[in-house]
Order: sequence, then C-alpha cells, then structure tokens
Amino acid sequence: MPDTIPNLHQWERGPKITAIGGGTGLSTMLRGLKKYTKTLTAVGTVADDGGGSGVLRRDIGMPPPGDIRHCMESLANVEPIMERLLTYRFQEGSLAGQSFGNLILAALNGVTGSFEEAVAQMSQVLAITGRILPVTSADVQLEAVFENGARVVGESKISSFKKEQDCRIAHVALLPERPAALPAALQAIREADLILMGPGSLYTSVIPNLLVEGVVEAICRSEALKIYVCNIMTQEGETEGYTAADHVDALLSHGAPGLVDLCLANSTELPTQVVERYRTEKAEPIQIDWEEIERLGVQLTCRPLADENGGGRARHDPVKLARAIMDLIEAHCVRTWTDCGIRYIREK
Repeated sequence: MPDTIPNLHQWERGPKITAIGGGTGLSTMLRGLKKYTKTLTAVGTVADDGGGSGVLRRDIGMPPPGDIRHCMESLANVEPIMERLLTYRFQEGSLAGQSFGNLILAALNGVTGSFEEAVAQMSQVLAITGRILPVTSADVQLEAVFENGARVVGESKISSFKKEQDCRIAHVALLPERPAALPAALQAIREADLILMGPGSLYTSVIPNLLVEGVVEAICRSEALKIYVCNIMTQEGETEGYTAADHVDALLSHGAPGLVDLCLANSTELPTQVVERYRTEKAEPIQIDWEEIERLGVQLTCRPLADENGGGRARHDPVKLARAIMDLIEAHCVRTWTDCGIRYIREK
C-alpha cells in the first residue's frame, strides 16, 4: 500500500487522458473533456500541407501549426478577446486566409528555435488545461496508396486525387517512413489511464499519428482503456461508403492487434434535412455494423453524441461526447491510489 493518502485536489484532477488525432474532431472532444480532467494531453499530427499551415511550412520551414492551434483554441483559458484573436483569419492582402494563431506559433518557433518549445511557450501564455504535443518534430509528408495501385504525396492532394481514381484508399504512409516520435508524446501514451483516437478525418488526421516510430507499440503495450471515437458521417474524398467496422479495420491494419478495445459511435438519428445536405456532398451517416466490429475483436458502444444545434451540420456535441467517455471510464476502470498517484485501472 502507498505510504501517503491522496488529498482532495489529487482526487479531483481526474484521469490521465491522452487524445490522439487532429483537425476539428479532436479539438471538439478536448473542449468537452477539459471540464472533467486536468491531466489531459493532446497528441496532434503534423502532416498538413494545405491552407495557411502549408504556406508557413513552405515559406519558413516550420511544422504545420494548424492542428496544434485547433487544440489550443479548445484548451485555452483566456479572455474572450484572446479567443477571437486566436481564431481570426486575415481577409485580404498577402496574409489572406492565414490564421493569427498560426502566426503567433510561427513567431515563437523563430524565437525559441524549436516547434516543441514554441507550443510549450504558447500553452503557458494561453493557460492551457493539460498539454499539447506534436507527435513528431520531423518534417513529414503524407502519401496515400489506392486500391488500383495509384499513389499521391501531400495531405492536401489526397481528397481530389481519390475522386479522380474513384476507388478506396488501400493505405497511407509517412515520408520519410517511421519518423522519430517526440519522447514526451510516447511518455504521455505510456502514462495514460485512457487513450483516445479520433474523431477526425480517418486517413489524414488520425492514422498519420500511428505511422510515427513507437506510437503503435506504446499504445498496444499500455494497460489503459483504448477507445476509438468514430465519426458521425463518412467523408468525401476519404471514406465514402465506409461503415464503422471499415473505420476500425483501417486503424488496425495501420496499427496492430490490441490497438483498440472499444469503438464509441453515435446513435442519434440525424434530421432528414441534414442527411440530404450531406448527400449532396457525397457523405452519409456512418452505418453501425455490430457483428463486423465484434469480429475485429473490438467492443462497440453507441451513445447519442450528435450536436442537435449544429446549424445544419452533423457534429459531435462536446458535452455529450465527454460525458459518454467519462461514463466508459467509470464502467471499465477502477479508481485507486498507487505509488504513482491516482490511477484508473482497467478491469479485465
């Protein structure tokens, strides 16, 4: 038994959660989770080469800051004017389309000489809840290989190229292959009580993190509960026609057995007008195929997760999603005091 007794502050810090992904899906989930735990780590992809992030990457040779910035917007504890500044995009001139938050990270990258340190310094300025870490500091490109053998390099090119090929993505890879992971990212995975993957673009936001050296191994060796949060809709240019099992299968094929314990999917029936709107974008609600998911050795849990006030868009509600995740921790883990502090031990 531990020699010390936990105080109230230690009990209230919540489980150690490491969330792996990128894009708006990850940032939406973080916005809800920060209300339940202070020991939250976001591990984000750095393979983006489009938009304002791509411009900064080409112009000054820094890692693309966009996905990291999205996480900062969700986890920041600042005045409303600072929130507006972070999300502000210039409308004209040479900076048109560029985010002010990206420019702050670019400036800090130049001042500190390190993207990792730039993220750490900006996190302090914004009083971030938890931590935000790039999965790697390497300069990487994302390559997609299609079922017909065609391939394309560059995250921003994958969607349009897939439409031209009119076939599924067979697999994706990073160039150079298996870059070194940020040591702090691997440590966050090893120390986690809960590991989350998704939601977000399957091939361009979630899977790229798994292609970094040591990430899959660290996840599979962890005794933490591992949850994949499935998207609500398929995505044009990536996952047309995919079921929930197809998403899980793609994760496992880029990873290894033991990567995912449980798939959390949405059960909310979307309004007809929302479904019709997405149909014009060649997207549809993801079908839940229970037997196929269980055949992959993954447990399936469905909860009402959609934002009913999504303004005509099918999005996760950050509050509902966070509550569902916390319910799963309570159902599958036992909170206990160990020599390493408060831990949430997964029940076998």
